[in-house]
Amino acid sequence: MDEEKKEDQNGEFPSELRYDISSGDWVVVASGRAKRPEMFKKEERAKEETSTKECPFCNIDGTENVLSVFENGKKREEFTEEWSAISIANKFPAFLPADELNKRYENHLYQTMNAVGYHEVVITRDHYKSLGELPVEKVREVFALYKQRYVELKEKKHVNYVSIFHNHGAEAGASVAHPHSQILTTPLIDIDLNKALAKGRNYHQENKNCIYCQMNKWEMEKRERIVYENDLFLVICPFASKAAFQTIISPKNHLAYFEEITEKELDLLADAFGKALSKLYKGLNDPPYNFYLHCAPSDGMDHSYYHWHWTILPKTSVWAGFELGARMEISTIKPEKAADYLRGQ
Repeated sequence: MDEEKKEDQNGEFPSELRYDISSGDWVVVASGRAKRPEMFKKEERAKEETSTKECPFCNIDGTENVLSVFENGKKREEFTEEWSAISIANKFPAFLPADELNKRYENHLYQTMNAVGYHEVVITRDHYKSLGELPVEKVREVFALYKQRYVELKEKKHVNYVSIFHNHGAEAGASVAHPHSQILTTPLIDIDLNKALAKGRNYHQENKNCIYCQMNKWEMEKRERIVYENDLFLVICPFASKAAFQTIISPKNHLAYFEEITEKELDLLADAFGKALSKLYKGLNDPPYNFYLHCAPSDGMDHSYYHWHWTILPKTSVWAGFELGARMEISTIKPEKAADYLRGQ
């Protein structure tokens, strides 16, 4: 017997596969399983009750390996107890500086090399306020610090990729409650970025244009998935969102290298990023999330065709067997509805 055709009340099939042209991934938008946008709100999460006296990030005294210090928006040349944002070496690094990678093989199957690189922690002063609760000038300070560290790290030996990321909430992997980001460098390039570079390069060769610029142009024409915009940046719930309420902060102009960001661009990036996090904070009751930068790598190759952007992924669901086995994410709200909801926050 033929299966019954299932349609929603608008006559649309309740689930669809969407193709991400920038990565080559497919995602499932299972709107037939969807909740109303406001139902993604959870009960307000209690702030983790940690004492500032016991917090290692509240009690930085300059004896740590301090790498960069900002005080009220200005970079300081040495440690000051009045710091407002600071970068220190991670005490438990995943990658460590070394002169040689020391590549080696076990039989012809397995390859090993030293995990050579740098691992830093970027910390904001307020123990209790996340980036989504900070004023725009404090958000700008964090991104200025990211840029400053990126510029210095990219010149070091064996640094081909600089990863900047932030985990908010225990469910998103934050092991310390105090708000902080991490910067990690590797001699390798992230596999997802490698896929995006290949897609972007091929598209540019075939179309003489940037794939991200073309996507931005379409989003500004369609205007269904834009959450917020200013003169230089877009905040978008992407067409093939990998999670409910995923957002991307993308420059309107073609910019390949984050470390080349100008002062004006920093101002407006902080505005866009602050708005995006604030809307998520209000709309989803301070959800756990991860955000990260995808940027042309520092491997000495020409990646001018690429277009840097930041991705924010709220933890609105848990990956199960299908996502892990098929490597195909399921989102239970259409990006258009998610964007419409966030615009109102």
